[in-house]
Amino acid sequence: MSQTNENIDGKTILVVDDNRDAATTLGMLLKLKGYTPHTRFGGREALDSIGAVQPNLVILDLAMPDLDGYETAVLIREKHGTSLPLIALSGYGQDEDKRKAIEAGFDAHLVKPVNLVALIDLVNSLLADYAKNKSL
Repeated sequence: MSQTNENIDGKTILVVDDNRDAATTLGMLLKLKGYTPHTRFGGREALDSIGAVQPNLVILDLAMPDLDGYETAVLIREKHGTSLPLIALSGYGQDEDKRKAIEAGFDAHLVKPVNLVALIDLVNSLLADYAKNKSL
């Protein structure tokens, strides 16, 4: 199936985490759930690949060395608007971290280690909203 057809199906997810094992593992889980995951290992790498990958949703770690998840989210919002769903997935789980994530443009904030059922439910919900908004 071509990249374009995958995107029409609304299942392309960009996973961004500087921990390669975490990104790869989450990508494998998403693939098992029927999604088309693409993994990147830093904020700049994610920003450079969004045009080619054309994700329907982005899952971002917050603590990354080159460009943190907050900064990456702000830049994604500036360039791609607010319709692309963004999930913060991080070890940072204090109220201040969640507030900063929402201010940066994230739609949701989950704390590692993540409950996988909750993550998949959230992904499904955000993708359904994304598809609905895109068709309007």
